Amino acid sequence: MDRVYDMIVIGGGPAGYTAALYAGRAGLDTLVLERMSVGGQMALTDVIDNYPGYDEGVDGFTLGMRMQAGAERFGAKTEYTEVLKAELKGKIKRILTSDGERLAKTVVIATGANPRPLGLAGEESFVGRGLHYCAHCDGRFYKDKVVAVVGGGNSAVSDALYLSGLAKKVYLIHRRDRLRATAIYEKPLMTAENVEFLWNNTVAEWSVSDGKLTGVVLQHTQGGERQSLSLDGLFVSVGRLPATELFAGQVELDAQGYVIADETTKTNLEGVFAVGDVRTKLLRQVVTAVGDGAVAAHLSEEYLKTAQ
Repeated sequence: MDRVYDMIVIGGGPAGYTAALYAGRAGLDTLVLERMSVGGQMALTDVIDNYPGYDEGVDGFTLGMRMQAGAERFGAKTEYTEVLKAELKGKIKRILTSDGERLAKTVVIATGANPRPLGLAGEESFVGRGLHYCAHCDGRFYKDKVVAVVGGGNSAVSDALYLSGLAKKVYLIHRRDRLRATAIYEKPLMTAENVEFLWNNTVAEWSVSDGKLTGVVLQHTQGGERQSLSLDGLFVSVGRLPATELFAGQVELDAQGYVIADETTKTNLEGVFAVGDVRTKLLRQVVTAVGDGAVAAHLSEEYLKTAQ
C-alpha cells in the first residue's frame, strides 16, 4: 500500500518547518514538500534583525537552513518537488507532485506569497533584464549605478535603504505623498544622501533598448504629467500575491486570495490548516509565521486522535 503520512506540509518556509518540527517531536510521520529551496521569502532577506534570539541579526537563508535541520532532527523528511494538484476534501488528502502522488491524513498549507507585479504589458520579458523583485538577491549587480524602487511600504523602504549602500543613485517611486512604512525603516532612508523621493507617481510605460529595460515613463497621479526616468535597474516592491491557486474551489479564500483561517490556523476543511503569509492575518512576519506552525501541528495532532 502507498505510504500515508500523518502530515504533509506544502512549503518549506518558517511556518512550514515549524509545523514539521512540532509534528516530528509529537511523533507524527511528517513530510515537507518544497519547490525550490528552504526558507521561502525569508531566504531572500539579507538581514533579519527582529527575530528573537539573534541580537545581531541573522540572514534569512541561514535561519531557514537551521529551521530545516531542527525539523529533520525529529524525523521530518523533505522532498524538493513541485506540487501540481491537491485533493484536500477527503479523509486521506492526495497531493500530486512532479515526482508522483503523496498521501496524508492532514495537510498544512504553507505556500506563502509571491511578489506582486506592476501589471504593465511585457513585464515578464524584462525580468532579469533590468527588472527585479528582490533587492537583496539582485542588488549586487547595480553597484555604483542608478536604480529605482517602486512602492511605499516596509519592504520597499527596506529595499531602497539596502540599495542606497550599493548604487550611486536610488529613486523611490510612490503613488502617494507619504510612505506607509513604519518609522524605524523610514528614518534612515530620509537621511541617505543618494536617495530621492518621487512622490505621487506611478510607472506608466517602459523605456527599452535592445530588449533591456533602460528606464521608465512616470505619470503624476494628480496632474497627469509624464516624465522619463533613465535607469540601470528597477526594483518592484508593491506587495505580495498569496500562492493559493492550487487550493481554489476547495479551501475558502478571501477577496485577495488569502486562505481564510484565524489564529487556530484551521480552514473550512477538516484536517487542513493554513500557516504563515498565505492565511488571513494582521501581521506577516517570521515570528508570527512560526507561531502559526506550532499551532497547526498541535491541532493536527488533536485532529488525528479524534479521526481514527
